[in-house]
Amino acid sequence: MPLQSVKYAPGKLEILDQLLLPVQSKYLAVKGVEDGWKAINKMQVRGAPAIAIVGCLSLAVEIFPETYDSKKTLRQEIEGKLNYLVSARPTAVNMKIAADELIALANDLTKDDSINVDQMKERFLAATEAMLQKDIDDNRAIGANGASIILKNLKREGPVRILTHCNTGSLATAGYGTALGVVRKLHELKKLEHVYCTETRPYNQGARLTAYELVHDQLPATLVLDSMVAALLRAKNIAAVVVGADRVAANGDTANKIGTYQIAVIARHHDVPFFVAAPLTSIDLQIPSGDHIIIEERPDREMTHVGEHRIAAPGINCWNPAFDVTPASLISGIITERGVFSPQKLKSEITAFLEA
Repeated sequence: MPLQSVKYAPGKLEILDQLLLPVQSKYLAVKGVEDGWKAINKMQVRGAPAIAIVGCLSLAVEIFPETYDSKKTLRQEIEGKLNYLVSARPTAVNMKIAADELIALANDLTKDDSINVDQMKERFLAATEAMLQKDIDDNRAIGANGASIILKNLKREGPVRILTHCNTGSLATAGYGTALGVVRKLHELKKLEHVYCTETRPYNQGARLTAYELVHDQLPATLVLDSMVAALLRAKNIAAVVVGADRVAANGDTANKIGTYQIAVIARHHDVPFFVAAPLTSIDLQIPSGDHIIIEERPDREMTHVGEHRIAAPGINCWNPAFDVTPASLISGIITERGVFSPQKLKSEITAFLEA
């Protein structure tokens, strides 16, 4: 049975509480925007695509039972709540793009004199609910495109060994996954020999979440410490590194979970292709380079404690950026649902594709 991290029906939203994994699988009810904001901010849900989906669906379940006296009132409600949700975790661009698109839709519906306020609400809810299936479809396309480019560039025949970082699977999306979707597709093609996942300190998304998904799907997998990557690439004949992205700048620089940058540097040293797998909604052409991406900083406690147990010396200062930026020069290709793009030519290629 596929792993389901988001359960939705009209007026009802539940998410798998990722803070409790892998020890406990428990679904958390999200009854409105405030619940959605807290779940995103506390990382009960994480992963750029999942943040956008849960954020938007939290608004859907809030407005579902409500009646509005005018389209203007509904539009103001939509705009205010979506902008508030964007503030929960600012580095991931998907929530901002989804908010802008849904606000634009609300504005267009408000101006359309042929529909009333109830019809406006129905169309807005339908657009929000459609995000779930579209994300799964996009992820499967990303998986197919990623598997194809990796197999095409192989230096030797046979199944491949892949390294991935953080969590980019069903727990970070509506289902299937981005970078982990590439791994799943390779497995479906019987071309996956082994996948290695990093622990992803300090929040351990790899050890807690990616490992959980790999065991759930019964994929051939091994967990490694973050500090083992150089040794791994030297010893284990890794065919490619595949990671996700929280935001891709116009020049191909990519923000992803902290630790991604150093893996890219090590991959370049060992001549291992380094791919970023992400939907087009993670590409922000308004950001010229990675230098302009806001990097979220997390609480010291994530570094100093594991659960309730302190592992760091009391009084030590901490620096805890949640993300780092990998320069485009270290990225072999950006895998999207519409194909694989060159990081150095990303803006021109994406613009040409959108205009075609």
